[in-house]
Amino acid sequence: MDFFKIKKTYYSAKRFQEIVNVFIKHGFGQIIDQIHLGRFIALKKRIKTFGRWPYYKITAPERLRIAFEELGPTFIKLGQLLSSRPDLVTIAYAQEFKKLQDRVAPFESEKIYEVIEKELGVSIEKVFHSINPEPIGSASIAQVHEAVLKDGKEVIVKVRRPGIKQQIMLDLTILHNLAKLIEKYIPESKIFDPIGIVEEFSRAITKEIDFRREASNAIVFRENFKDSPNVYIPYVFKEFTTEKILVMEKVKGVRIDDVESLNKKGFNIERLLNNLIEMYFKQIFDHGFFHADPHPGNILVMDNSSIALIDFGIVQRIDEEFKEIYANIALAIINQNTDKLINEYLKLGIIPEEIDKEKLKRELKEDLEDLLFPLYTYKIEEIRISELIESIMKVALKHRLRFLPELLLIDKVLIMLEGLTRELCPKISIIELLKPYAKKIISKRLQPDFYLKKTLKALNEFKEAAVNIPFQLKTLLRKAVKDEITIRMYHVNLPEFIKDIDKASNKISFALIVSAMILSSAIMHAAEVKPLVHGISVFGLITGIFAFFLGLWLIISIIRSGKL
Repeated sequence: MDFFKIKKTYYSAKRFQEIVNVFIKHGFGQIIDQIHLGRFIALKKRIKTFGRWPYYKITAPERLRIAFEELGPTFIKLGQLLSSRPDLVTIAYAQEFKKLQDRVAPFESEKIYEVIEKELGVSIEKVFHSINPEPIGSASIAQVHEAVLKDGKEVIVKVRRPGIKQQIMLDLTILHNLAKLIEKYIPESKIFDPIGIVEEFSRAITKEIDFRREASNAIVFRENFKDSPNVYIPYVFKEFTTEKILVMEKVKGVRIDDVESLNKKGFNIERLLNNLIEMYFKQIFDHGFFHADPHPGNILVMDNSSIALIDFGIVQRIDEEFKEIYANIALAIINQNTDKLINEYLKLGIIPEEIDKEKLKRELKEDLEDLLFPLYTYKIEEIRISELIESIMKVALKHRLRFLPELLLIDKVLIMLEGLTRELCPKISIIELLKPYAKKIISKRLQPDFYLKKTLKALNEFKEAAVNIPFQLKTLLRKAVKDEITIRMYHVNLPEFIKDIDKASNKISFALIVSAMILSSAIMHAAEVKPLVHGISVFGLITGIFAFFLGLWLIISIIRSGKL
């Protein structure tokens, strides 16, 4: 057990140093120094990468994206998550992270067979008639192969990369530690909640690497659309699905964006797109459970014109309250009701405690009216959802608002669907198709049971609060009696600012002393201060040598800090 602990600690330290080295290499040495990790960088490595630091010819978001690509699967997935969270990392970083590619070289077919046999506990021949050793898709977490079961059914087999879970778990631990250091030593970073980002990412990627979850998602979708003639969800073979492998029915169809093939088969593209959008609105507003990765590769058109969804790794659930708020947002935009739009967005946003809410509402109204007024001169079908969402997001970021992941995932889905319709059939208006669903949600308020459920929910929350009050008061009084109540006041960034000033002033003082010693050495040589050796002043020589080594020490310390 001790041996395995030592081995794990060794790999953790090695990976930690690798991560720090990559960030140094791509010009983030100052941040590494700020969070007190400079000691993990060998001087040789620091000097070796020093010459590459004028990487600043490209922007910080580009450099961070390159660093993520170099660090591998965990960081690529983190970047992809952040690409949909401009409220956390700003629009510039989010746009750059969209360029992250999750394609890697496939692993050997022998390993595929090894993983499958180990997971199923039987030889491959007992389950599969054949497996194509060439993958049809290869990503950082898994790769996908075509196969045929013993009974002749054609299937898709998704196999997790060997060792990828251990790699991700190790990286998550390191990321969590880095996030804690960033919040500790860079207090202004708390606005972006680094620890919260890592925790959200950890939850998402932990689900993604367990294929049993993806199988469950597919089963739920299949049940939800079992009576729909226009939607097809592939069958999952649960008996052959484990944490590391997923066996699913192979769907034969044409990609939704392959216009040439769709036209050859005689499909009505406008009808297909209308069915696709209707399917997504049904997921969001009726089922409260939607497929959150609708890129064209995940949407196939079958010969009977049914639309098939594949890849259920990224999904999202939303409750009735969220659906109602989102419907209100849609109708507020359509009806040009800025006050309503602000109120609903604030319900979904996270407002920093120090912000004056009334002042925020006034400023938001002014900015949103400036934004939306020109759009109100357009016809509904002329409004681009992508531009509208991006503009609203810019206003939100300006006022330091953050949003629930559900809101941003729905926005992402709408933007991707709009991009597809603009390319294939521009006359389709997603906003027009959205209106009846939004009105349907709002009309539920007219039902008597709507207010009954709201009242019961409010009463239940009040009851829980009332039950907790005595306990909370008892805890507060106990702390007061024991004199354990303290009030902490912290000036944001002042301690770090003082440290930086101290370091800078010490280095300046040190440099002045070295300069004075060099000047003194030169004067002693010129004045031929005795004793002399071969016409050279001994004191001048000693002072010069001492100054040389002190100066070299100063240069090395500056290089190690990454702030030269």
